[in-house]
Amino acid sequence: MTDTPAPPAMRVRRFLGSPAGGASVLLLASLLGFVLANSPWAAGYAALITTPLQFSLLGAHGPETVGAWVSDGLMTLFFLVVILEIKKEIVSGHLSSPRRIALPLIGALGGMIVPALTYLLVTYGHPEATRGWAIPVATDAAFTLPVILALGRHVSPGARAWLMALAIFDDVLGIAVIALFYGDALYWPALVGAMTLVVALVGANRAGVRALWPYAMGCVMLWAALLASGLHPTLAGVVTGLCLPATTRAQDGVRATPLDRAAALLAPFVTWVVLPLFGFMNVGVSLAGLHPRMMLGAVPLGIMAGLLVGKPVGVFGATLLSVRLKVTTLPAETPVRMLFGLSLLCGIGFTISLFIANLSFGGAALVSARLGIFAGSVISALAGWLWLRFSPQPPTSRA
Repeated sequence: MTDTPAPPAMRVRRFLGSPAGGASVLLLASLLGFVLANSPWAAGYAALITTPLQFSLLGAHGPETVGAWVSDGLMTLFFLVVILEIKKEIVSGHLSSPRRIALPLIGALGGMIVPALTYLLVTYGHPEATRGWAIPVATDAAFTLPVILALGRHVSPGARAWLMALAIFDDVLGIAVIALFYGDALYWPALVGAMTLVVALVGANRAGVRALWPYAMGCVMLWAALLASGLHPTLAGVVTGLCLPATTRAQDGVRATPLDRAAALLAPFVTWVVLPLFGFMNVGVSLAGLHPRMMLGAVPLGIMAGLLVGKPVGVFGATLLSVRLKVTTLPAETPVRMLFGLSLLCGIGFTISLFIANLSFGGAALVSARLGIFAGSVISALAGWLWLRFSPQPPTSRA
């Protein structure tokens, strides 16, 4: 007796409710943005992204366009949701020991140092290119997550948690690099205010505050303070996610934890609204005026080498070394072959890379830098996906 196939409508609902469904929507939105940026409607697409949108309450530091609000505002929710998932893994999952937390942190450090050195080596003798040394240092969590979700069973749950923790550490370190080497001078009154809000959020956690609205208000206020301080405002999502309680109390009965309630509330919005908008507005890189010979310039070659070679070598090498030295252990069911494929995916560097490129260069150098970021990120995504999709994986791994 065979099972009756599910009706088409039910199959569609299942697909849309699956991780692959969210990844597909992000991919389609990103592809649409890229197509529009290279079509007769490119001017309208650019005008949409740069549509002025300012709030006087935020002063001169606030986002000024629709695109900036998506990248600096809505993406805070993405980082919040990812941190909630990672914190859940830390409390009771695949990152529930100091050695397992150290694993993605060590990988992130290796994945920053080696790409930066690779870029400087490739661009040696071109002093005008030196300022772009940090472009290939960060992994884009927003685009890496859909790729590993689409791979499904080809990536173990432990490996998925490790890669997302690494990407978040990577982005936080990348934001720190921007603040230290590329940002304007820090505005200390706002920074002190941000620190005070962090203390308040930690205090709310310690005091056992279970309602979500105090954390929501704290997140919004912290976002505004970070914006004025000169630091990247999406750090507010990271801090708030870490402060949300992840356990229940006896008097709560069977109620879900504040962390679970926040994740259930925000995850659908992030999956179906925030990420597609981000992909639509950030992958629309115009190829107008670009020539193949531009790929041979010091800047694009350095960026591609950093993403395609420096990233996997740094992440894979640092991670494997820490395991061999018994400082850390690999996640369950994560063989070395899978670790290498995930390290290839770490070369996806859209968001922070484009941001640093805008701070590093202008004119033709900026165009060539964007080309290097786009080519390096796409090739890294394809290489990692193909490796993980078609490479035979043993069921378990022993480090």
